[in-house]
Amino acid sequence: MTIRNTLLAAAFTVGLGINTACAGGSYAVRYAPPPTRYGMVGYAPGPGYVWTDGYWDWRGRDYFWVQGSWRRPPYARAVWVPGAWRSNGRGYALRRGYWRR
Repeated sequence: MTIRNTLLAAAFTVGLGINTACAGGSYAVRYAPPPTRYGMVGYAPGPGYVWTDGYWDWRGRDYFWVQGSWRRPPYARAVWVPGAWRSNGRGYALRRGYWRR
């Protein structure tokens, strides 16, 4: 990729509201995600399943809603820690949900 193409891609990305210069190789979005969606959860498909809430993800040029789902923990006594968008001074960064002991 030429320097010119690299600069054009960077300018285009900044124009979309993304700052790719965040620490850790991740990105920050300049504006906050939409409000969380709420709906019916229903019943677990079987014993041992845990509900993981839906969340707004950043995909390309806009936020995209990822539906919540029932999941089986990967190991005994695992606890689901939901993801969250946090303001980092340059925009908003997503900390994805994860399992912890």
